[in-house]
Amino acid sequence: MARTGNRSSRSASAQGGVDRARLPEVRLPSLAPYGAEGLEPDGDYDGVLFEETDLADASGPGARFLDCELRGCALDRAELTRSRFIDSVLKGVRGVGTDLAGASLRDVEVLDARLGGVQLHGAVLERVLVRGGKIDYLNLRKARLKDVVFEGCVLSEPDFGEAQLVRVEFRDCVLKRADFSAVRMESVDLRTVAELDIARGVERLAGAVISPSQLMELAPAFAAQIGVRVEA
Repeated sequence: MARTGNRSSRSASAQGGVDRARLPEVRLPSLAPYGAEGLEPDGDYDGVLFEETDLADASGPGARFLDCELRGCALDRAELTRSRFIDSVLKGVRGVGTDLAGASLRDVEVLDARLGGVQLHGAVLERVLVRGGKIDYLNLRKARLKDVVFEGCVLSEPDFGEAQLVRVEFRDCVLKRADFSAVRMESVDLRTVAELDIARGVERLAGAVISPSQLMELAPAFAAQIGVRVEA
């Protein structure tokens, strides 16, 4: 396990010639309140506001959410495999065991979420902002992330195993026991991570940018990977 701490300012992530992630630009139209219960498989939701809606145990695999907002919704054990979220906002959602395996998120903002055991393995995330909140045991194995920003959030034991990360930024957030096993990175910015705790995959950081202080903290882990002993 490798762990670092870094209290650099957020503005540092704009320096050094790193390709910046392109943030989503979500402009929601006037939304219609959702009046039904649960979700429908392959349902089509266009311009809908889900406000404090109880979607626990809802079954909506393959559903499409376009220009929608999910505000303060309960998502415990919700089945949303292969669902699509486009130009949408998830604000203050909460729940354990939400299944979004194989889902597609494009131009999406996830704000102040409180989630645990979220299944996003094999998902595709493009122009996604995750800001604030806390997500435990986030499963992103074999997912594809492009232009994704994690900002001011806590990710506890996230699993990026075999994922592909392109132009991904971690800004002022906490990564606890992150798994980067077999990950592929391109223009991944870790410089302003407040706490960088890597449980597995430190040798897979090629394509990432770290700060000088993080390099010093990670040096023993890097040395161990190439079999170098460091002794006084």
